[in-house]
Amino acid sequence: MMSYSVHEICGILGGELLGDGAPASIRRLLIDSRQLLFPEESLFFALKGQRLDGHQFIPELYRRGVRHFVVERPPEPSAFPEAFFLRVPSTLKALQTLARHHRHRFQLPILGLTGSNGKTIVKEWLVQLLSPETNLVYTPRSYNSRVGVPLSLWQIRPEHEFGIFEAGISQTGEMELLARLIDCRYGIFTNLGPAHDAGFSDRWEKAREKALLFRRAEWVLYCADYPEVEEALKNAGPKQLLGWSRTGKPAPMQVGVEGRAVRVRGRLPITRAGAERRVDFSCSLPFDDGASVENALHCLCFLLFWGMEEKDIARRLQGLEPVSMRMEVLEGAYDCLLINDSYSADLHSLEIALRFLEQRAADRPRTLILSDILQSGMRPRELYRQVARLIRAAAPTRIIGIGEWVGGLGNALPAVPEGPAFEHFGSTSLFLESLDPSSFQGHAVLLKGARRFGFERIARRLARRRHRTSLEVNLDALVHNLRLYHRHLQPGTRLMVMVKAGAYGSGSVEVARQLEHQKVDYLGVAYADEGVELRKAGVHLPIMVLNPEEDAFDSLLQYDLEPEIYSPEMLEAFARAVRVSNRSAAIHLKLDTGMHRLGCSQEDLPRLGRLLTDEPLLAVRSVLSHLAASENPQHDDFTRRQVERFQSMYEQLCRLLDYHPWRHILNSSGILRFPEYQFEMVRLGLGVYGVDSSGLLGDSLQPVLTLKATISQVRTLAAGETVGYGRAGKLKHPARIATITIGYADGLLRKAGNGRYALLVHDRPAPIVGNVCMDMCMVDVSHIPEARPGDEVVVFGTQPRVESLAEALETIPYEVFTNISNRVRRVYYLQ
Repeated sequence: MMSYSVHEICGILGGELLGDGAPASIRRLLIDSRQLLFPEESLFFALKGQRLDGHQFIPELYRRGVRHFVVERPPEPSAFPEAFFLRVPSTLKALQTLARHHRHRFQLPILGLTGSNGKTIVKEWLVQLLSPETNLVYTPRSYNSRVGVPLSLWQIRPEHEFGIFEAGISQTGEMELLARLIDCRYGIFTNLGPAHDAGFSDRWEKAREKALLFRRAEWVLYCADYPEVEEALKNAGPKQLLGWSRTGKPAPMQVGVEGRAVRVRGRLPITRAGAERRVDFSCSLPFDDGASVENALHCLCFLLFWGMEEKDIARRLQGLEPVSMRMEVLEGAYDCLLINDSYSADLHSLEIALRFLEQRAADRPRTLILSDILQSGMRPRELYRQVARLIRAAAPTRIIGIGEWVGGLGNALPAVPEGPAFEHFGSTSLFLESLDPSSFQGHAVLLKGARRFGFERIARRLARRRHRTSLEVNLDALVHNLRLYHRHLQPGTRLMVMVKAGAYGSGSVEVARQLEHQKVDYLGVAYADEGVELRKAGVHLPIMVLNPEEDAFDSLLQYDLEPEIYSPEMLEAFARAVRVSNRSAAIHLKLDTGMHRLGCSQEDLPRLGRLLTDEPLLAVRSVLSHLAASENPQHDDFTRRQVERFQSMYEQLCRLLDYHPWRHILNSSGILRFPEYQFEMVRLGLGVYGVDSSGLLGDSLQPVLTLKATISQVRTLAAGETVGYGRAGKLKHPARIATITIGYADGLLRKAGNGRYALLVHDRPAPIVGNVCMDMCMVDVSHIPEARPGDEVVVFGTQPRVESLAEALETIPYEVFTNISNRVRRVYYLQ
């Protein structure tokens, strides 16, 4: 890893250096205090986000050992006597400037990737196809934004021979900057789809903006079947366009696909070596779904340009492995937490995974199961010396190495009693032969392995044996939705996120940990035991309990949970518990302004004031109410009357208290529809899970929950046969009927049966036939001939969305989510 001195960086950025810190070598760029591993060699850029400002984390980072900061507003240097502060006009531009300087120290040929979909898959497959002969550097995961691209480019080292970097944009004006940073010699424009349409006036504008990545490129590969892409590339100005088409449109290469068989004919007017290449080439692909075929064809055409022999292309394409692109968190056997990140193994992704392990482990012992690291371009001794540094910083208690070379890690780790235990196995099979799952009792286990080591076999052995039906929880989508709502908040407005009812069925602990990682201000739960569960899992955020019960007051005080108080009688009872415990407590007063469910009335306020004045151990943290119909424009007048009543009651209460607690009355739809009433805090509920009851966000929210099942059996039935209980499913024609591993005991209610709802099989709707059973249901797959036992079935997710199932059940998404049974396996993942 290359290093820069602080004074070198100051010269590159042209900033003002303040402070009296000791000179140091900077090897790592840090933008997030939660990702700190090596404080002594990190340079922190205090970026300003829409809600959080990096400058506020300087004291914390200084306490943790960071001594070098790039800032716009330097603090008083005397408060940080060992630190250097580099003052610049814009910390974001400084980060980009430093990365651009670093990138241009090397005459490295770079392939730039953009498009609506497939960028990351094409990148990962090209890495598989070009390794190990070529020493590659590439975008980790999907670091393709104006912040992610600089961090990706910082990885470049002198020994790298070729770079592959993604660039993603969501609005106009972003790509020109990324193009200057990446400065790609070659390019691939994957496709054009609806992703991020909202940031552009139309698809043509989006294509033109994306094509700016290739303005200085020597050539760009693209699919000519997207007319907007072709026109945009012609206007962007790369020296050569290399198009391919499956539909017969004019292009240098014509591609025919039948099932998995592919034939490419035509000519490449230029190759990497500069010569023309005539092509008449046939091979087969390991996939047949549309998206994978398109991604593989981009890779195939690139390899032809690269100059690879056709027999080698055919062989390597057959060896392509699926890219899961996600880090999964699973419940393991013997109460272990299993983090499965076994689709790649390189230094940068290992660092990311170790940080994630640290965040999720709480007070658990930590185990790392690590394969050989391939495609590093480093000698094994130096490579595992670097791995040992990462491991020492993350401090796992146990390390298991699997592979030929990873055994060298044992020599690189410190031989001290407090160091991690190290075990080595030559192969995954040898490890599985000796595996005792009970030895991981209570551990957080990180599986980090290259695909060829088949760590999914380890995951299956360590995972808790549960129902094959699963609820997938996309934590990245959760963060996306959270940030989307952040953009609609007034400056200074705090955010409480509701994680009651098991975070709307998704599982409160993992969701709460992710929200804490995103630094929300408060969590909301319904009952005390939900808050106690979060505290025992290591969640430290303030937690409001909406429905506290008197027999749980001791737990509230023991676990620092803050009750919602909705009557004078409850306040008196809680005050007694506080006096007995002799500890102070924060409370939240609920006012009834028209919902008429829970809350104190106008007449209760004088009594509340007297009780609170007489009880110095109690402090009112906030005053709240609940809107009855914030999502419905027909009731806007009533909503405004509720707010007026709330304001009047709040002001009267403040006069009685002689101080001003926070106010909050808005829920998810209210945040968007009534921004003038955001006050000091708002409460975000269903919106963060991807459902927009206001109708104002369009497709901007991403579904967080995807409910999946599996085909157990497929059989062909004759016309006149009946399916299911009560013989309700009567077949008018011969049909192929698939039995699916989900029923009403899992949350797919009976009302979805008899054709009212269809599940998704191979991307096509398969209507439910007959009544839904307790543990399974049956669907018609006559029009889906490829449907087989073991195939995945989507109940709801991105398509169909949960709103469709709610409509079929004549209910609301809340009820669908919270009906999902605990026996359904929860799988949490990050992409």
